[in-house]
Amino acid sequence: MNKIGFEIGVDLGTVNTLVYVKGRGIVYNEPSIVAFDRQTNKIIALGRRASEMLGKEHVKIRVVKPLEGGVIADFDATKAILATVISKLKDSNVDIKNSTMLICCPSEMTTTERKALKQLGNELKIKDVFVEQEVKAGAIGAGIDIFSPRGSLIVDIGGGSSDIGILSLGDLVLWDSVRVAGKHFDKAIAKYVKYKYGMVIGENTAEKIKINLGTLSKDNTDKEYQFGGLSMRTSLPGKMSIKQSEVRMILLDAFDAITTKVLRLLQETPPEIAADIFEDGMVVNGGGALIGGVQEYFETNTGLKVRISNHPLSSIAEGTKYLLKNRGNYLVKVVD
Repeated sequence: MNKIGFEIGVDLGTVNTLVYVKGRGIVYNEPSIVAFDRQTNKIIALGRRASEMLGKEHVKIRVVKPLEGGVIADFDATKAILATVISKLKDSNVDIKNSTMLICCPSEMTTTERKALKQLGNELKIKDVFVEQEVKAGAIGAGIDIFSPRGSLIVDIGGGSSDIGILSLGDLVLWDSVRVAGKHFDKAIAKYVKYKYGMVIGENTAEKIKINLGTLSKDNTDKEYQFGGLSMRTSLPGKMSIKQSEVRMILLDAFDAITTKVLRLLQETPPEIAADIFEDGMVVNGGGALIGGVQEYFETNTGLKVRISNHPLSSIAEGTKYLLKNRGNYLVKVVD
């Protein structure tokens, strides 16, 4: 009996890695973090378990985030994540060598980096590997018919970067990227807390502050969140509270940088596509779409109608199933 191959779509995200497999849906959705034993270089934890170790490791453990700022910083760790996922897919009726893998990457990734991604797939014994821009897959997963002769605008606010794409006739017409996204928000919060309160906090604590207080909307209650860290004054552990209005101010500065990129790209947009975008508006995707008040913020600052993706965290992975069918060929429109 001839063995079949899988069709695998990979969203290599700075925060999370998602893997889609035809017929099985999304089979992996975990933080993009790997923990290694420093002496043996063997994996001791992956995903959520490794994430819990971040900032708490000792000299025998090395915790690695393979992607930083939307680009791959550690190919060995990236390969370790994919190899673990592939190993879980092994089946008596499936031949990994005959499988097809699509890896989605940020728009700004260079040709050399894309070749390295393809090589990464080949090292996993998968011969057929191709790479597509994640903003394209995300647009499809968000419900945009990119194959129609109609222009569309999507803003994907991920973990390492925010990608902006203008699409028509099955492909990107214009795109841009800015390294202002989820991790940037966290670092900005940590920097503010250090300056304002004299407290040093870790990445996970900064993220919790963002999750609990993050909004772009004004809130009359101005709720507070208590956090723990290391006091710079006493050099001892301590607790402080931060207000929602303070976090809002930090996020507004970051979103203003994203908006500037969006407006600049719109200024370069062909007139016919611009007319479509004005009529249909823009779609916001990615983890940043979950921050309160995003829709109202972009509507106010761009003058466009704004829709938040129904599944902002998984749209890229969901979009890979269509690109796997047509291999990203803009001439081939695929349907379920």
